[in-house]
Amino acid sequence: MPVHRPGTARRGHHNAVGILLAVLSALALLITLPGAAQSADGSARGDDVPPRGSARMGMGVAEHDGQGGRPTGGSAAQTEGVDVSSHQGNVNWSALWNSGVKWAYVKATESTSYKNPYFAQQYNGSYNIGMIRGAYHFATPDTSSGAAQANYFASNGGGWSRDGRTLPGALDIEWNPYGAACFGKSQGAMVDWIRDFLTTYKARTGRDAVIYTATTWWKQCTGNYGGFGASNPLWIARYNTSPGELPAGWGFHTMWQYTSTGPIVGDHNKFNGAYDRVQALANG
Repeated sequence: MPVHRPGTARRGHHNAVGILLAVLSALALLITLPGAAQSADGSARGDDVPPRGSARMGMGVAEHDGQGGRPTGGSAAQTEGVDVSSHQGNVNWSALWNSGVKWAYVKATESTSYKNPYFAQQYNGSYNIGMIRGAYHFATPDTSSGAAQANYFASNGGGWSRDGRTLPGALDIEWNPYGAACFGKSQGAMVDWIRDFLTTYKARTGRDAVIYTATTWWKQCTGNYGGFGASNPLWIARYNTSPGELPAGWGFHTMWQYTSTGPIVGDHNKFNGAYDRVQALANG
């Protein structure tokens, strides 16, 4: 028969209890760790939050608006374009040009601290291949004023030149990937922030900035404000067979981001008009 030394059974019991307590503690820690849950407004927290600067055009469209197909065509002339950011790295512009893409927007900045490290390759590369190109700014209204961000954008790639090949800068204003969808602002405060950006950008460049947004976000975060439609071209985001309902104030869209899963680079767009209309926007 095996011989048990005094106290060994008791020590085994303590070890088992200790292991069980350790496992329970680890589980409790996981439950309370940032990123294991969502905030009350449904935005990600902690580890689920992407690093600052990583936001890109259309980042929240599929999640919040869904995806319902591709454009069905139609008789109206449209001109294919793309938008890119650091997520695409060095872009194969010749392949895009040969596929029929004739215009591009490149992320230049975010907030007042981030500059796209691939901006030169993307912005100059699209231009050198023959495209009409522009730059966009990803807005974070919770980090600084609209004026501060417009100045940062205009000074770091978002300017405009009268060369016939440069589009006015675009303000990317959409769901906040870092927290509350409306960046913690009331609808009135959001409208004021956007106006501050647009006014400053025009003072710096002489051009009215394009507004990129989604109708559902615009309704939620601005109360469907209709005061910018007379001056600022609309770039609508909707991954479906048509642009759908537009935000208040715009009777038509100028550009439409229709997918994030297009060929060569994901984000593909249609300009609402033939190539000469893209040229007209570039010329102001």
